[in-house]
Amino acid sequence: MLLLFLCNLTVSAQKRGVIVGTVTDQFTMEALPGVTITMGNGMGTTITDSLGNYKLILPVGTFNVKASSSGYKTLTKYNIVLTTGNSQIVNFEMIPEVSRLDEVVINLNPNKTAIAADMVTPLSVQQLTTEEIKSNPGGNFDVSKVVQTLPGVGISNGTGDRNDIIVRGGAPNENVYYLDGIEIPVLNHFQTQGSSGGAQGLLNVSFIKSLKLSSSAFDARYDNALASTFIIKQRDGNPERLSGNIRVSATESVFTLEGPLSKKTTFLASARKSYLDLLSKLIDLPIRPNFYDFQYKVTHKFNKKITLTSIGLGGIDDFHFAAPKKASAENIYVLRSSPYINQWNYTVGFNLNQRIKNGYINYIISRNMFTNNIDKFEDENRVDSQRTMSVRSNEIENKLRWDINKFVNGWKWSAGFSVEYVGYNGKIFTKTSPTGNIQFNSEIHFWKYGAFAEIAKNVFHDKLLISAGTRTDMNSFTTGGANLLKTFSPRISFAYHVNPQFDITASAGTYFKIPTYTALGYKGMNGIFVNKSMSYIQSSHYVAGIQYLPKNSLRFTVEGFYKKYAHYPVSQQTGVSLANLGNEYGSIGSEKLLSTGLGKTYGFELYAQQKLINHIFYVASYSFIRSEFSGIDKKYIPSSWDVKHLFSTTIGYKLPGQIDLGLKYRLAGGTPYTPFDLALSQQNYIVKGTGELDYSRLNTERLPAYSQLDLRIDKRINFRKATLNFYLDLQNVFMQKYPDLPKYTFVRTMDNSGFATTDGEPLRKDGANAIPYILNTSSGNLLPSIGFSFEF
Repeated sequence: MLLLFLCNLTVSAQKRGVIVGTVTDQFTMEALPGVTITMGNGMGTTITDSLGNYKLILPVGTFNVKASSSGYKTLTKYNIVLTTGNSQIVNFEMIPEVSRLDEVVINLNPNKTAIAADMVTPLSVQQLTTEEIKSNPGGNFDVSKVVQTLPGVGISNGTGDRNDIIVRGGAPNENVYYLDGIEIPVLNHFQTQGSSGGAQGLLNVSFIKSLKLSSSAFDARYDNALASTFIIKQRDGNPERLSGNIRVSATESVFTLEGPLSKKTTFLASARKSYLDLLSKLIDLPIRPNFYDFQYKVTHKFNKKITLTSIGLGGIDDFHFAAPKKASAENIYVLRSSPYINQWNYTVGFNLNQRIKNGYINYIISRNMFTNNIDKFEDENRVDSQRTMSVRSNEIENKLRWDINKFVNGWKWSAGFSVEYVGYNGKIFTKTSPTGNIQFNSEIHFWKYGAFAEIAKNVFHDKLLISAGTRTDMNSFTTGGANLLKTFSPRISFAYHVNPQFDITASAGTYFKIPTYTALGYKGMNGIFVNKSMSYIQSSHYVAGIQYLPKNSLRFTVEGFYKKYAHYPVSQQTGVSLANLGNEYGSIGSEKLLSTGLGKTYGFELYAQQKLINHIFYVASYSFIRSEFSGIDKKYIPSSWDVKHLFSTTIGYKLPGQIDLGLKYRLAGGTPYTPFDLALSQQNYIVKGTGELDYSRLNTERLPAYSQLDLRIDKRINFRKATLNFYLDLQNVFMQKYPDLPKYTFVRTMDNSGFATTDGEPLRKDGANAIPYILNTSSGNLLPSIGFSFEF
C-alpha cells in the first residue's frame, strides 16, 4: 500500500534539473576543454569549455554519465540522481591513452566503486560514491556504517552501538582518514581516545564526492596506516546559485548551505543537532547522548593553475545519564559501568594546489585538537568521594605537508615530506581496587617528521604495471625515534594484464605506526615517562589477487592476504596484547606498555559488483579472516578482531515515479572474549562498576554469529525549483538478536531499591556478602527511521 501511495504522487514530466562539473587530467590536474559529456542513452550532450567546465539541463531522473575525448579513455559514472532541487555536481578525472594499463584498467573511474584501482595502488581498493552512501539501507547517512558492506571490513561484536572499523583483522586505530588531503584523526562522535571508534560518524554525506578504501599497497604519502587508508574527497559548492538542503529524522536534524561567494569562490557549510537524549528519555533509557557537529569547505581559484581549498570539521559530544522510571538490572548496570563523557574536537586545514608542467604541487597546513573529559562514579549520585575515574586530556597536532606529483612519458612519480608539532596533556585518576588507584599528570610536546617517494610505470608493451615506493617516519620523543632506518618502509605492487578482462595483481610492503599519545604520555609512580622506549608498531603485508571484468559495469575480484605484526603494545601488568582487549568508551593506553607483541592476520576475500544498469545494481562480498596476536608469553591466540566470516550483500532497484528500493543483508562470525574472574570481580565491582577479566582464560570464549537485514525506501517529489525526499529505513527487519558481551553485576532486591545480600545486611565495600549475577543484554529490536530531506 505504501508503494502504491508513493507511485500515485504524480509529478510533471517537464520538471528539469541541472548537472554541472569540471573535467581534468587525472595525473596533471589540468582542465580539459572539448570533452564530450553524454547523459544516459544520448538524452543530453554537451562539450566542456576552455576551463574544462560543462553544464546540462535535463528532465529529472537517474542517469549514467559518460565523458569521452580523443587521447583519453572514456569514463562512465553511474547512478547520478538529477532533481529540481540542488544542482548535481559531477567531476571527471580523465586518464590519458599514454598511461594505458590495458583496455580494462584504463576504463576505471576513480570516482566510482566498480573500478577503483590506480597506478599507485592497483589492488586492495574499493570505492563508494555519495549516492551509494546516502541510500545505503541501515547506513543512517553514516560513512563508517556504510563501509561495513565492503570486503574485509567489519565491526567488533559486542560493540554494536559503535563504529569500531575492523579491516582485515586489524585494530580500529590502524586505520587513517584523509579529507581532501588533510588528515582527520577524529571521525566519530564519542570517540575512544587512543583508538578511532565511536558511536556516530562526524561527516556530512552531502559533502562527499567519493570515498576510497585501500586495505593494503598503501600510497606512500600516508603515514601511520597499518590496516587501511580512507581517502575521502568532497565536492565543491554550487558555482551558480545559493542552494542547500534540510534533513530531518527521528534522531537528528541537519542544515546544509552552499553557493558562490564570488566568480572564483564557492562554499559548503553545514550544522547538525542530535536529539538522541530526548528519544532516550521518551523510551525510558538511562543514557542521554547528545551531540552537535559542524563542517565547511571553501574553494577559491586564483587562476587556471592555483587553487586554494579550506576545510573544517568539528564536533561537541555530551554523554550523561538519568535514573529511569523503572530501574531494571540492565539500567542499573549502565548507570554504574558507563562513564560520563564530554568531548569536543576540530580539524581545520588549507590545501594550496599549484599546477606545474606535467603535474602539480600540494602545500598543506592543518591543525586538529581533541579534548576528552571522562568521569565515572560508584553510582548515579555522582558524589566526588565515590569517584572511580577522572580523565582530563587534550591532543593537539599542527601539520605541514608538501608533495610534488609528475607524469612524464608514462612515468608517474611523487615525492614529499611532512612535519608535525604534537602536544598532549593528561590529568588521569583511576581507582583500580577498594584500596588502590593510578593517578598522574602528564604533558608532552615533540616533533614528528617523515618523507616519501614513489614511482609507477607500465612496461612490456603495457602488459605489466610496476609501482614502488618508500617512506620513513621519525620523532623527537621516543628513544631511537630519530633513526630513519628503523621505520624504513618499502612497498611494491604489480598488475599483470592477461587480457582486456583479466588481471593478476600482487603487492608486498612494510608499514609503521607511532604508539598512541595516551601511551607515550603515561607516567609511572616515579613521575617518569615509562613508555618512552616504545617502538613504532610494524606490519608487513603480502597480498595477491585476480580481477575479472566481463564489462565496464561489472567486476569480480578475489584476493588473499597475509599480514605479520611486530612491536605490538603489550600490557606489562597483565602480559596481554592490546589487540586482545577490544575497545570501550573512554581512553586506552594509560599504563606501562612493552613493544614485544607479535601478530598475524590472514584470509581471503571474494567480491562482486554490478553498477546501475536497467534499474538495478548490487554488491556482494565474502571474507574469511583470522586474526591472532601474542602477549608477553609469545603465544598466539585469537584476537578481539578474529571474526572468521563476513558476508554482505546490497541490492538497489529504481522504480517508476522516482522511488528507490534498497535491501542489505549482513552476516558476521562471533569474536572472542575473555570470561570474568569471579572472585576478583566480586571484590572490585563496587569500585569499578564492571567485572574483572580472567586473563588466564584470555579470549577462550566466543560470541555467537549475528545477521541483520535492512530495508530502505526513498521517494522523491520534484517541484519547480525544489525537491522533497521521504525515506523509510528499517534496520534488523527479522529482529535478530545482536550478541553483546556478558555483564557482571550483583542481584537486586525484590523492589529493585538496592543490591540483595546473603546476610540481609547492607552491601559491604568489598562485595563479600553480594550475590553475583551474569547479565545478558543481547537484544534484537526492529529499528525504524523515518525522515525527509528538502533540497532548494
